[in-house]
Amino acid sequence: MKSHNKNKTILDFLKQKKIITSSELANTLKISWNTADKYLLELALDNKVERIKKTGVNLWMLK
Repeated sequence: MKSHNKNKTILDFLKQKKIITSSELANTLKISWNTADKYLLELALDNKVERIKKTGVNLWMLK
């Protein structure tokens, strides 16, 4: 998946859902949890998404 398309897909998914977990993204894109988490962390570093740490889970939302 090209980087731009991947990011657009993830951001579109976040627009629909408002708040997602890495697991939800992994299931939707048919990728591993680690890969989904990495993609979300990259978007967080680009200041596009925000991570909310909860006990045992990270929640992700658009900035």
